[in-house]
Amino acid sequence: MRNIKLVMQYDGTHYHGWQVQPGTATIQSVLQERIATITGEEISSIAAGRTDAGVHALAQVAAFKTTSRLSCDTLKNALNALLPGDIRITAASDADLSFHPRYDAKGKVYFYIVANMQVLSPFLHNYAWRVPQPLDLQSMCSAANFMHGTHDFTSFRASGCGAKTPIKTIFHSTIERLDSLEFMTAGLSGNFLKLRIEGDGFLRHMVRNIAGTIVEIGKGKISPDMIEKLFIAKDRRLAGPTAPARGLFLERVNYT
Repeated sequence: MRNIKLVMQYDGTHYHGWQVQPGTATIQSVLQERIATITGEEISSIAAGRTDAGVHALAQVAAFKTTSRLSCDTLKNALNALLPGDIRITAASDADLSFHPRYDAKGKVYFYIVANMQVLSPFLHNYAWRVPQPLDLQSMCSAANFMHGTHDFTSFRASGCGAKTPIKTIFHSTIERLDSLEFMTAGLSGNFLKLRIEGDGFLRHMVRNIAGTIVEIGKGKISPDMIEKLFIAKDRRLAGPTAPARGLFLERVNYT
């Protein structure tokens, strides 16, 4: 028996998230179908994070067990030949049988793109949240700073979250303004805000709820110090709205 570790990129636009759901296309179901075609085995894959419908990944980590003797390069090439163009395997390697993509992860990095502009390029429609109202970057940065450290994130936790504890540690949380985003060698100009957040783990919709709250702060509807009050209140109703999935990217998973 072997345990194959995969590093994946995918555009989540046309998928209902990672996890298998009856009657609908998900990243996990598509991956498992293609692995079964190659190996002749019905396998179950595990990912480092169960991304939601519409969320993208630059370096998702997954693993599956197989008795196949195909080399990792052959498995990688065969999968890329069968997978749809919006899912790609960037690396495949043998891992220890005990390796678990989620439980062994030391942390994850996500980023969220806000397009603070009236007109958004159609090439970015699926990858950014357009917010036309003026946003105060300084207030948003102050709010991001309040996220650092270990806190109870119940106020940023979606219903149905299966995490054992709402207490998570945020190592870094920053917001930067970008004048353009690179696309097909052409810079698409605009006023973009990139929220980047690194932590030891994340609750369901946690990053999207943080992004939605920070945008409300940028609009002046919530004070930056409200973040600390939300940690104490433990009440999702008091935080901002859930930001759309399309602006969220899983950047990487850390194992050291």
